[in-house]
Amino acid sequence: MKKLLYEDIYEQFKRLITEKTYQEGSKLPSKRKLATTLKVSPLTVEAAYAQLIAEGYVYSVEKKGYFVSKQVELRLGESKVSSFKLEQDRVKHDYTYRFDTNVVDTSLFPNATWAKLSREVISENHHEMLNMTPPQGLYELRVEIAKYLDIYRGIHVSYDQIIIGSGSTSLIGMIVELLGRKLTYGIEKPGFTKIEKLFEANDVKIQHIPLDHLGISVEQLNEKHVDVIHVTPSHQYPTGIVMPISRRIELLNWALEHQAYLIEDDYDSEFRFQGKPIPALQGLDQHDRVIYMNTFTKSLAPSFRMSYMVLPKSLLQRYHHMSSYHACTVPTFEQYVLYKFMHGGSFERHINRMRNHYKEKLEMIRHLIKEEDDLILHGDDAGLHFLMEVKGVSHFEKLQETFESQYISVAILRVSEINHIYQNPCLVIGYSGILKSELINAFQALIQAIKKVKQ
Repeated sequence: MKKLLYEDIYEQFKRLITEKTYQEGSKLPSKRKLATTLKVSPLTVEAAYAQLIAEGYVYSVEKKGYFVSKQVELRLGESKVSSFKLEQDRVKHDYTYRFDTNVVDTSLFPNATWAKLSREVISENHHEMLNMTPPQGLYELRVEIAKYLDIYRGIHVSYDQIIIGSGSTSLIGMIVELLGRKLTYGIEKPGFTKIEKLFEANDVKIQHIPLDHLGISVEQLNEKHVDVIHVTPSHQYPTGIVMPISRRIELLNWALEHQAYLIEDDYDSEFRFQGKPIPALQGLDQHDRVIYMNTFTKSLAPSFRMSYMVLPKSLLQRYHHMSSYHACTVPTFEQYVLYKFMHGGSFERHINRMRNHYKEKLEMIRHLIKEEDDLILHGDDAGLHFLMEVKGVSHFEKLQETFESQYISVAILRVSEINHIYQNPCLVIGYSGILKSELINAFQALIQAIKKVKQ
């Protein structure tokens, strides 16, 4: 774009000032004199001087003219070469197959329904969607979430206990603000790396609590001073352990005895492929010790940054005080569309369709590895990932190098991380993002890579 004439004058005087050709306190040429010299309109010069004044290079004195403002030099520190490399400088692998756990099968997304509901919101709710929603989120959506939790998760709560936020980042930050930074927060080990980073970012003390074959160890909890514990009882990440009712009750008893809080992360509980869904901890809680969290990133799409939590009634007064200086972090438009999606029954139909689709994928996977005696699946009755225990392989590095050389992306748990549960390295297999048409090729490539390590 061609620069305007006043911009040329402004930039020239800015350079003269920064290079100290014009010293602090020096008077600039008058508008009329400079306009005559440059053969331009006085209005052009006035526009250039106005920009210099706006940026603080120049000040004006009525009936006296324009003067150079106080000059302050930017102090330069010692030059250091940064060790940080830009993303494009890093070695990237163009993986042929990715067994990631943070993706879903986007071919199942109900694009036509979502587009139709979006148009309805723009047409029918155009005034409301442009205004602020309550800090807790859209009332109508919270009512739908409360109904959904009652029917499918056995959680009987009021919509007033539900807080909508843009993913676990905002919700974890809110929980820490509610409960306090002086408390000690426990996390499962192994567990979500992201959750650990979020607690670290909130500047709280963290304790790692090991697992046993039933989930987080209550015995270990009793040995450590923990005020709040983050758990994934319905499908532990990454081991896939489904916490039985006995351990859930032990955990609730521990929370009551120590007046501690449990943060129940129910991140993919919609996907259980054998029997009924396991009751949520929150639904068993009789003493207001459970903060329940869930997300729509697994049921809709990872880019759909909307999650929610259910607060114990005992924390609501504290939350309402805090909400006076908080705003909802999810756009109103998205909340209205999701409300319509749930209210009209589309969400339930979509979940059923996804559940059937993923179940078919699992059956294909089980069929592919049924003849492989050295491969054992764990936690494959629920959720969108499972563990594949690999017998006869002791060298973690060799396994990792082989996958890299075969352009296969898959996370590996070392024996040292899980030796109290499994005796061999385990692969964390996310299958939801692999198209059904690619599933056979992907797992055959994975099996061949494992066999290559054993040769």
